[in-house]
Amino acid sequence: MKSCHHALFVMTLALCLGAPMTAVAQDSFGGNRKPAPQQPAQQPVAPAAAPARGHSTAEAMELQDFGVAPQSQLHNGSMHGPTPTRIPGGTVITTQALAALLKDGSGALVFDVLGGSETLPNALQAAWIAQPGSFSDPVQQQLVHRLQARVQGRRDTPLVFYCASTQCWMSYNAALRAINAGYTQVMWYRGGIEAWKAAGLPTMQAGR
Repeated sequence: MKSCHHALFVMTLALCLGAPMTAVAQDSFGGNRKPAPQQPAQQPVAPAAAPARGHSTAEAMELQDFGVAPQSQLHNGSMHGPTPTRIPGGTVITTQALAALLKDGSGALVFDVLGGSETLPNALQAAWIAQPGSFSDPVQQQLVHRLQARVQGRRDTPLVFYCASTQCWMSYNAALRAINAGYTQVMWYRGGIEAWKAAGLPTMQAGR
């Protein structure tokens, strides 16, 4: 029913059946595209905090603190739920900052790890890297190999990971995997595609 759960169920089932990793990737970054999962159902969340000084209302929503402690290990619980406001070894990036980053010619790579029907412009579809597990599992090994080839060894390449919203752990896991692989400019877009669309910014159909 929820997109985060559905995507992980499909990937886990494929692994149990012995399918190769590339067969479970819903992406343009290492695998065949699968039917897009539905968006997660709306869940009750804590009341929105008042905008912090220096932040707009929209930005404050992206930075809202649910009281969840940051963790340096992959999240193995439900992929749909409140997330931390920080990520060890990486940076939380807001919609405004991400839009500016994508305009400045930084060469940043943006990874969609949700696997939905629309993405941020030019995002690489890579839902498979959001899987729980460990930093020594086959998913991590494949990620290391594919990132190395993509950036030609430049570990200072800006990497941005996003999923649905502040209620989605998939991009948190993906960002942690990249951090563990030694990348020094890893950014977690916590607001996700919901914040991007709320800001009136353009999206594109997945797979184009």
